[in-house]
Amino acid sequence: MFKKILASVGIGNAKVDTQLESKELVPGGPVRGKVIVQGGKAPQHVEKVQLFLMTEVTQEKDGRKYYEDMVLDFFVLGNSFTIQEGEWKEMDFHFTLPLHTPPTIGRTKVWIQTGMDVPNAIDPTDRDFINISPHPYMDTVLQSLTNELGFGLKQVDMEYSRRYRYVQEFEFLPSGDFRRDLDELEAMFSIKQDGVELLLQIDRRAKGLGGLFAEALDIDEKFVNVEFTSKEIEQGSSYIAEKLRQIIAEHS
Repeated sequence: MFKKILASVGIGNAKVDTQLESKELVPGGPVRGKVIVQGGKAPQHVEKVQLFLMTEVTQEKDGRKYYEDMVLDFFVLGNSFTIQEGEWKEMDFHFTLPLHTPPTIGRTKVWIQTGMDVPNAIDPTDRDFINISPHPYMDTVLQSLTNELGFGLKQVDMEYSRRYRYVQEFEFLPSGDFRRDLDELEAMFSIKQDGVELLLQIDRRAKGLGGLFAEALDIDEKFVNVEFTSKEIEQGSSYIAEKLRQIIAEHS
């Protein structure tokens, strides 16, 4: 009876640990590993074990920036069970990393957080940071912008979005052909099974009095939607760069 009371108030409760086969992952690729549950000083019933794919986003309130943990996706492992005192239990898992998982570039953080739903007790959790490479479609576009068109990647941020919950913003500085025409270029990606969609924010450089007025009124920025199919992406970064060059030049 005493051990049941201890467990119900969260004293000596079970521990959970997630072990990944690899922490170098790619959106659309496999994630494999195992969850190890170690029993505490008393038997405990576990309703479910969950893996949460997490990131951190910033949002502004009253002129101040706040950081907030955001769930990208989650996965439930197995059925409910009882973990006995001192018992070890291993649960293998395998899932596909969602296409919308942001790459860990710049300030972007991604981790897998493991949680156990234990009634009437403190829920044990475990956090494992992972490295996410850009999806091949995104990588081709990034190579087109940086290596082919000479844009410099200034910063990458995860921002709160009221409509989409979160967005990852890539901010580039122009050079070469676009240095005279642009102040900066921002891009947001949406990866799909058959291609990639971009939202480009083209910030034009002020030229003359009209340009100064446009800049002061924030009408010097153009938003352009661009889509590339998987077949276009397969033609390589030089092909995509030429398409982007034409689009950016048209709106700069």
